[in-house]
Amino acid sequence: MSDSTNTDAPARSTARGRFRFREYHVTTVPDTLALPTRAAECVTGEDRNCGATSGPLHTPDELTRWIADHCAATGHELYEQTTRTLLRAEPGAWQ
Repeated sequence: MSDSTNTDAPARSTARGRFRFREYHVTTVPDTLALPTRAAECVTGEDRNCGATSGPLHTPDELTRWIADHCAATGHELYEQTTRTLLRAEPGAWQ
């Protein structure tokens, strides 16, 4: 069922009442109390990836060290890096 006052807003009619979704501004900021984590996975290989993973590490130097050790042991040269950071949502006012 559409809302005649705002045709762009989705609306839902149920036995309990009508709900309208409004837009509101949300910003995200890194959580300063949580350390970001980094991980690497070795994706070297022709038929399939090596698949070795570093596990979660907290500094770029730790990650580089793991990659260097794995490269020295295997000769593998291609890695995929993942960085995870906790973010805090700060919702703004309804519009």
